Amino acid sequence: MSYSPGGIWVDNTFMKTNATPLAPETVSKEIGGLLQAIGPQVRLQIILAIGQGEACVCHLEAVLGGRQAYISQQLMAMREAGVITSRRQGRYVFYRLVDPKLLDLLHVAWRIRARGGDELSWRKSQKRLRCNCPTCAATGTAKSRAKN
Repeated sequence: MSYSPGGIWVDNTFMKTNATPLAPETVSKEIGGLLQAIGPQVRLQIILAIGQGEACVCHLEAVLGGRQAYISQQLMAMREAGVITSRRQGRYVFYRLVDPKLLDLLHVAWRIRARGGDELSWRKSQKRLRCNCPTCAATGTAKSRAKN
């Protein structure tokens, strides 16, 4: 990554930055707040899990293998930080990223950490909970899970 006027270069891709320079204190506060909100490992896992769409807590339980109360606590913190948003459909609450470009940040971080290694990918766990949410009911997966 290298810096040049008007943007930065990341892996031979020029990314424009704000034309008006911001005070370092403002930049560090904004970026620091975002990184603090997404920093814990479980929150990164949630972001990767909902990055391609939206998910309810029961799906996140299945993918992450965590307790509903703990996952809900992490979702609440990220919602308060403005990282994710939610919508209610009946008794289910579905979560999604406010700005899907957040995944780009994770991809860049992965490339830096992996030092040019494999692309970041997320494989959902094969372990599934029984779920009767509208998404599962619409695709028929709730019935197939109930048989297991």
